[in-house]
Amino acid sequence: MFLLPLAYLPSVRYFACLMQGGCVVDLGEHFIKRSERNRARILAADGTMELTVHVAHANRPRQPVRDVQLDYSKRWQHQHWGALVASYKGSPYFDFYADRLAPFYERRFDFLADFNLGLLECLCGAARIPMPAVSETYVEARPGDCDLRPKNAEGPAFAAEPYVQVFADRQPFVPNLSFADLLFAEGPESSSVLGRCLSAR
Repeated sequence: MFLLPLAYLPSVRYFACLMQGGCVVDLGEHFIKRSERNRARILAADGTMELTVHVAHANRPRQPVRDVQLDYSKRWQHQHWGALVASYKGSPYFDFYADRLAPFYERRFDFLADFNLGLLECLCGAARIPMPAVSETYVEARPGDCDLRPKNAEGPAFAAEPYVQVFADRQPFVPNLSFADLLFAEGPESSSVLGRCLSAR
């Protein structure tokens, strides 16, 4: 079983785990600052860009992820959507998926979990990958489980399968960005790229 953290616009590696099945997203674990729980990496014209979702009381100790509330004192939704449009409007499939993603940057969500899980469901639906199970309470890792919740968890080997990224004419391939990068580039073929990542391990 793969034990996964709640993640914002999860990485290609995260989706490669989802492709294998047997995944559980743990909402009972403690929130970890400066992690994929509220950060995602995309490709911009001048290199990798990090998008950070603003949360309230990020310094509160031992706060379960399911209880983390969003902070709208800064216009991070507007900034994130603007960055996605600026970065990917030239991608082959951006226009095809943009209308599905835009509402998440227009309406307000109270909790990080609702925002992230909604985006995850949207991305899974677009890629035709089943949604993982979700646990509201902390999941104890058992022998044989692959626990990817720690901030720098290594997990199984991951072989990034190159694909043509939006700025391929001026930048080398950047592996393991947000799955949105792969989806906008490859569209319905995204799952095939994930499959090749798995077979190349």
